[in-house]
Amino acid sequence: MDKIISFVLIVFTCCICTGSNSPSYTGKIPSLKTVFKEDFMVGAALNRHQINETNPMATAFISWQFNTLTPENDMKAALIHPEWARYNFTETDKIISYGQQHHMQINAHTLIWHSQLPAFVLQMHDKDSLHQFFKDHISIIASRYDGKVYSWDVVNEALNEDGTMRKSLFLRYLGDDYVVEAFQLAEKAARHTKLYYNDYNIEQPKKRAGAVALIRKIQAAGTRIDGVGIQGHWHLGKVPLKDIEESILEFSALGIDVMFTELDISVLPDPKGVEGADVNQQKAYNSILNPYSGSLPDSVQQQLAGDYENLFRLFLKHKDKISRVTFWGVNDGDSWLNNWPVPGRTNYPLLFDRQFNPKMAFNKVVALQPGTGTK
Repeated sequence: MDKIISFVLIVFTCCICTGSNSPSYTGKIPSLKTVFKEDFMVGAALNRHQINETNPMATAFISWQFNTLTPENDMKAALIHPEWARYNFTETDKIISYGQQHHMQINAHTLIWHSQLPAFVLQMHDKDSLHQFFKDHISIIASRYDGKVYSWDVVNEALNEDGTMRKSLFLRYLGDDYVVEAFQLAEKAARHTKLYYNDYNIEQPKKRAGAVALIRKIQAAGTRIDGVGIQGHWHLGKVPLKDIEESILEFSALGIDVMFTELDISVLPDPKGVEGADVNQQKAYNSILNPYSGSLPDSVQQQLAGDYENLFRLFLKHKDKISRVTFWGVNDGDSWLNNWPVPGRTNYPLLFDRQFNPKMAFNKVVALQPGTGTK
């Protein structure tokens, strides 16, 4: 039987806000978290300004649309653990308070990642020192926030595109089992927290096979892993729906949750040589790579809307297997894709424009649920 979802309409104005990222939309729109409340959680990555609530209207918009959040940067090692014996919990404690105040689940991101490491870790050249950092970092941070965050991305992006293990600092010094040990340490420190593996392109067959093997290895060790996050950094007209569906089925068959954790769809051409979503890739600016610096043509808006509509139709088809969909940013102005892999570009990868206006893609997505579509 078709679901009839009721929702409360909210009005946003710009009367007290300034700046390009202030809501200017005056009107009535559905709430994503309400539209999909019977299907899966809907979230966004939040930056420090948003967590600190520097724009009250943006805060209202975020809490209206989303019921789960992922901190974009402040729980990464370089910021939360800048020196050997010093942790900086100021910003991360604010994240906890924000989530509690606005009744949003927190997915903590991330404990172990080869990128955004503190300088002292990058200078390590022996196993014992790195292993001590590894153990202390996971145990101290995960235990501090146990029961305060809903989940942790325990390990992030440990695989190459062919499914083999990435030759990171952790692999080099700690060996092939470092991912298993990370989950063992996290399980001990955070017994009341969901534990996830997160990566990009793991919907692709070779990398997916590597992720499946890695998850099975963790399970075979008798260690808890609760879910897998498919990041979902895709490109206009190239969203791999068949591979995504096969991945949902294959990962869920392992008995774990499946999530889409960093969703966006880039509308810009990328330079040759860029592979995946590795943040360390950077290319020089070229105006040819920035074709929509002023605005996005209607024809491209329509194509983006079609991609999102098809994607969410697939999510709804497998809603029994998907627990969360998180966008990597709230609106187009927040997106990391404005500066990656080419700094200074203007991208349009999300459902809301730079003034928080709902885009055609938003309308198509919410219209998938009876009674919630916008015109």
